[in-house]
Amino acid sequence: MIRPAAASDAPAIAALMNHWIENTAVTFNPTPKTPTEIEAMIEARAAAGHAFFVATEDSKLLGQAHYGQFRAGLGYATCMEHSISLAPDASGKGLGRLLMQAIEDHARSAGAHQMIAAVSAENPKGRAFHEKLGYRLTATIPEAGFKFGRFIDLHLLLKQL
Repeated sequence: MIRPAAASDAPAIAALMNHWIENTAVTFNPTPKTPTEIEAMIEARAAAGHAFFVATEDSKLLGQAHYGQFRAGLGYATCMEHSISLAPDASGKGLGRLLMQAIEDHARSAGAHQMIAAVSAENPKGRAFHEKLGYRLTATIPEAGFKFGRFIDLHLLLKQL
């Protein structure tokens, strides 16, 4: 089931995100998220008119996706960037596609023109996933990220909504 995230989801969302933060270079962020930070993210997305969705099965949180404005300022008001993550055992069930559909539909209905995916070069599955959904590579920023003692390229993929 795909539904809007609630404050009560914050501990499970934090645990999900922290798996990827602590164990992989899928995200360049080295600092684990707290439930309080996740609650604030959920509230901030809602206040800005953006979305934060979760995927659940039998009340277990299996994924999350949210989006916000790519860069600050009115000139970027229709350009969005998203984040998506699934529990390691939830891959291949179609949940990622459903979460992406939910945030893209929400963004489109709110007047967004495009959605950007920023994907670590060490996440080829993430890049392939986005390309299957119609995102196309628009730029590679060499050594944009640094994690685990090494520089990592960043791929920017774009989809017109």
